[in-house]
Amino acid sequence: MNDVFFIGVDSGTQSTKVSIINQRGEILLSASQPLRPMLTRQKGWVEHPDDDLWDSTKAALKELMASFKGDVSDIKGIGLCSIRTCRVFLKKDGSLAAPVMSWMDIRAYLTYEDEPDIGYTGSTSGYLTFRLTGELKDTIANQYQGQFPVDMETWKWIEDPDAFSTFRIPRHKLLEMCLPGKILGRVSASAAEETGLPEGIPVVATANDKAVESLGSGLIEPRVALLSLGTYIASMVAGERNLPDGKTYFTNLSCIPYRYLYESSGIRGGMWHISWFKGIIGEELERKARESGRIVEELLEEEAAQVPAGSDGLLTVPDWLAPATQLHKKGVMIGFDQRHTRGHMYRSIMEAIAMRMKNNLDGMIKDTGIVPDKLIVSGGGSNSPLFMQIVADVFGIRTVRNEINGAAGLGAAICVAVATGIYSDFAQAVGAMVHQRDEFSPNPKNHKVYTTINVGAYRELTTMLEETLKQIHRACEEANR
Repeated sequence: MNDVFFIGVDSGTQSTKVSIINQRGEILLSASQPLRPMLTRQKGWVEHPDDDLWDSTKAALKELMASFKGDVSDIKGIGLCSIRTCRVFLKKDGSLAAPVMSWMDIRAYLTYEDEPDIGYTGSTSGYLTFRLTGELKDTIANQYQGQFPVDMETWKWIEDPDAFSTFRIPRHKLLEMCLPGKILGRVSASAAEETGLPEGIPVVATANDKAVESLGSGLIEPRVALLSLGTYIASMVAGERNLPDGKTYFTNLSCIPYRYLYESSGIRGGMWHISWFKGIIGEELERKARESGRIVEELLEEEAAQVPAGSDGLLTVPDWLAPATQLHKKGVMIGFDQRHTRGHMYRSIMEAIAMRMKNNLDGMIKDTGIVPDKLIVSGGGSNSPLFMQIVADVFGIRTVRNEINGAAGLGAAICVAVATGIYSDFAQAVGAMVHQRDEFSPNPKNHKVYTTINVGAYRELTTMLEETLKQIHRACEEANR
């Protein structure tokens, strides 16, 4: 079989990444375009400026296609993965009626208030589908049930009139829904001109970004968990039933129709905690990295690798990005003494992410009864061997990373492979396109250290700090009045 190609789009919170991927799951070309800083016009409002999602998608695709030297007839389609739980208001002509509300915007979760200027409301993937195809369609698997009238059993809009009416969204202002792996439309002439894409190629439905990432990570088997290291860090396991949401998890629609993902509580800001630390350590380390022909992360990792498990008692609470409804939450580093260096701080942040997510996954395991014996780690953080070993040591199970860690783009390509008949189903496509890179086994000694610290102190640390952080928040609010 000659190579065929699929374009995977990963439209995220910080950037839009696009790739051309073949039927073996190998990346031929990639391009990315950063998004502009969010707008915060009022407290709790977090918006994408102007038409930034589409502008970044256009620019990334234009760069990608300019570099492609093959036969465009071998490109079978484009899979569109975009940020979940945002809210988009469109005019009747499909253009934006207001700035796109980020998933961090408190208004995105409020009851819909109808306005004459709003022709449609939907998700970011629905909006980008319209810009690419002119079709007012979207994937049902990117409609968050708290925002839209989704029937989690039928994968359609709710049919019961009373239940539907609670959302207060007129039916004619909702987009037409499709299942993941189905063709939404074809690239229009105007979109082809703006993006460089071949006119007429299929645009394929995927799901919400975490579900697409799960598919691209190969999370389709029982007793396997995924740790997704993104701007929002989450852990997930796959299942076949729509379980009622528990205290420690919620049920998400999978990228495979009529299957589900159970997702634990996560970490807002996610891997940005690492970026934050790298950004405050000063120009001296940046200069040292440049002079040695290396990057800052490599130098920090070398220093952190010399630090023992547990960071000599330095514990971090990774709450740098507080929810809009809990502004008292703050990040904390506690336990400093004269031994501690920037290597300790760097390692402590990684340990905090691992321990927080271990505790979140444990809660979900208790609620669902699904006990994983393998952990897949995806996202840029998986490039760090030290971080991978810390995760394995904290979780205490075999931990793997794949050849492609930007799994959302691969998941989107898998959807195209299924939609266009290159593979007969998702399982066959995943088997052919997702490849494990390596595996990390827990160090028994370190696992014992982390378990002792976690059970003895870390699990209760956030609760113990809660009242103190509330008092600090109240004092600062009064001081700033």
